[in-house]
This record gives sequence, C-alpha cells and structure tokens, in this order.
Amino acid sequence: MSARTTRTRVLAAAALAVATLTLTACNNGEGVRDEGASAGATSQPSSTPTSESQKNKETTTGAGQAASSSDSNSKPKDGKGAQNSTGSKGSSDSSKSSDSQDSGPTRTPCTAANTRMTATVVSRPLNHLLLTVTNTGSKNCNVIGYPAVRFGEAQSVPPVFEDSKPQAVVTLAPGESSYAGVRLSAADGSGSNGYTAKSLEVYLNKDSGAASKPSLPAKGVYVDDSISVTYWQQTMADALTW
Repeated sequence: MSARTTRTRVLAAAALAVATLTLTACNNGEGVRDEGASAGATSQPSSTPTSESQKNKETTTGAGQAASSSDSNSKPKDGKGAQNSTGSKGSSDSSKSSDSQDSGPTRTPCTAANTRMTATVVSRPLNHLLLTVTNTGSKNCNVIGYPAVRFGEAQSVPPVFEDSKPQAVVTLAPGESSYAGVRLSAADGSGSNGYTAKSLEVYLNKDSGAASKPSLPAKGVYVDDSISVTYWQQTMADALTW
C-alpha cells in the first residue's frame, strides 16, 4: 500500500471521529441548553419593565387613593367650617359698619351754638317769610325736622305742612345752608286773630334746647291763625313752594 493511500485513510478516520463527537454533544442536550439560556436572557428584559411599570402604577394609584381619603377626612362633612368663617367675617363687617354710623360726623345735630339764623320777608309768595340756617361750625351737622317759631307774645308754635317733609335728613357741611318757609297769613284775608309781631324766636326743631333770635323788619310782620311752616329743605325754591 502506498503512503498516499495510508494518509487518506488516516484523515478520513479523523474526520469520522470529529463528526461522532459533534453528534454526541448535540444528543446530550448541552447545545439546546445553551441556546435556551441565550433566548431566555434575551426575552427577560422585555418582561421586567412591564413588571416594574405595573408596580409603579399600583404604587401611584395607592398613593392617590390615600391622599383622596386624607382630604375627605380633613374636610368638615357638615360645612360648619365654611359657615364659621363666613359668620366671623359678617360679624366683623357688621361691627365696622355700626362703628362708622355711630361715630360719623353727620350724626351731629345742628344747634344754635354752631349755626346762624336769618329771617327774610319775600315778595313771592305773598305773606311769606324765609328762614335760613347756616352751619358756622367746623364739622358736618344735621338739620332735623322743622323749625319751631314764636312771634311776639304767642303762646304756641305753628303747625307744619306735612307734605313738605323731605325724603332724607338735610346734612350741612361747614358754610352750607338749609331753608324753611313760613306762611305768615292767608293771602286772601280769610285768616283771623291777626296781629303785628316785631320779634321772633326760632328753635331749629321742637326738641331744640336753645332759640335763635333773627331780626324782623322794623315795622314788624302781620301774622294770623293760618300761620304754618315747612320742614327744613335743601333749597329756597323747595322751602317757598308751600
């Protein structure tokens, strides 16, 4: 046998041995385990984030439910907290409003001490006298009601025209004036018990404690029992309407 033939057989035998070893390794499952482990290592990361995401979602949901439960427990079920807050504010506002009304300068009444009074005979309407009261003080004051006038030796004060009552009390700032009209006698001469008066006392209202004594014309004024007065007015025109 030649050397070339011998070498060929040796190589064939070696190749056969290698093939046999390879087949044996495949049959014992080692290759399958290696490939399975590799596949498992590849698929596991995809499942892990899903699990972590689910855990995070559950944690977040649980925290939200806890917070909602805490808020629900902390809020008053009957709304008393809101009512108490509102009531406190209302009480404060009411107190503030009350203090403002009680201490406001317009609560001060006008008196003979802080005003000046004048009496003027007017040509129209006939037989009328215009009373003017001016605030000579440094603060606002109210002219309340109607003047109580007494001419000469009269024992009573004349009545008021009730329809002349204004809608609001007249308030005078320093230097401002208010007006009242006095009908001295009936224009048609229908009055009775007439007399001539040369002096006049004027109380700002029937409850006033002191009287002013404005001057009358030297010849005096004629008065009869139809005499009447108006409430204090903002304007001369309103005072002389009656």
